[in-house]
Amino acid sequence: MISICFVAHNAYGALAGLNTGHIGGIERQQSLMAHWMADQGHDVSMVTWDEGQGDCLVGKVKVLALGHREDGLPGLRFFHPRWTGLARAMKRAGADIYYYNCGDLGLGQIALWTGLHNKKTVYSVASNPDCDPQLPTLKPWRERILYRYGLQHTDQVVAQTLRQQEMLKTGFGIHAEIIPMPCAGFNSTQSTDSYDGPPRILWVGRFSREKRLEWLLDAAEYFPHYIFDVAGAANAGTEYARALLQRAESLPNVVLHGRLIHRELGALYRRARLLCCTSVFEGFPNTFLEAWSVGLPIISTFDPDQIITRKNLGKTACSVDEIREGISDLMENSRHWQEASSAAQTYFNTHHTLDAVMPKFVQLFQQIK
Repeated sequence: MISICFVAHNAYGALAGLNTGHIGGIERQQSLMAHWMADQGHDVSMVTWDEGQGDCLVGKVKVLALGHREDGLPGLRFFHPRWTGLARAMKRAGADIYYYNCGDLGLGQIALWTGLHNKKTVYSVASNPDCDPQLPTLKPWRERILYRYGLQHTDQVVAQTLRQQEMLKTGFGIHAEIIPMPCAGFNSTQSTDSYDGPPRILWVGRFSREKRLEWLLDAAEYFPHYIFDVAGAANAGTEYARALLQRAESLPNVVLHGRLIHRELGALYRRARLLCCTSVFEGFPNTFLEAWSVGLPIISTFDPDQIITRKNLGKTACSVDEIREGISDLMENSRHWQEASSAAQTYFNTHHTLDAVMPKFVQLFQQIK
């Protein structure tokens, strides 16, 4: 039996199936992994922010609250109660292995604690910038210092792609094991409402600069005869996010669904004809896996290890014009769409289901515990 704790500050909502906190690909994947391992008889816990639940049990997973996000005085709360609360929650978990999946200062905090208490740390890379020695997405000095410390002192690093593995080796001198991320996906045969309206294109993400929702809105203006479903919201009320929201609301063929919990997204994926990704960078987006689980091709500005191109899972693009070209090809050529759809579902079923991926994680955990 493996005793493991997932440190996932924002994952309580995903774990419990609630629309709370920040729910993204990281939170969904860690929650899936935690439930799967607990169902297999392993001792599983998860450290999260306290959203009113306190310490509790979700399914077979023990949830340990590290405290409320806004507790403490600005400037001082970094040390207490946030860092001290994390340490107390990790101690209560009493696990042999602590798993983390976010490229920030938390990795250093976790690795420091596990090193002092003779425990093990596994870090799974979420995004390509986390493998870049310049650490472009980490601004405050303390984040950079703690992340670098954690990266150098973790017991095992897991990468999602060859590109991430190469970047870690070149930039940090660190070897990473490559394990695909798991995804529960959606049932492609489950019927949706008998929809017979205009073809629909789906975009899922948060309203932030690196996601470039404005590129999708440019495409929506160009294709007024298609419906563009946008699922997501901003994590912070920035001027950029407010301007995006205002523009999206002004387009008659853009439907804003806000932030949805995982099971609510299934109907949008099944009703769509394409998923569109406009990001500057990613790791290996969970949205790709969800789309492929129902045979949904992708138009994407990001192609991890050239999987989309090599496996014919959709189209790649480097500009709004190329996004438009990809949409035209797949929406208007039924043979091209069907070939990509079949390839997408086959790729997902072979590489990313829980039963295909999780035994690889279990083997890794057993080797280091």
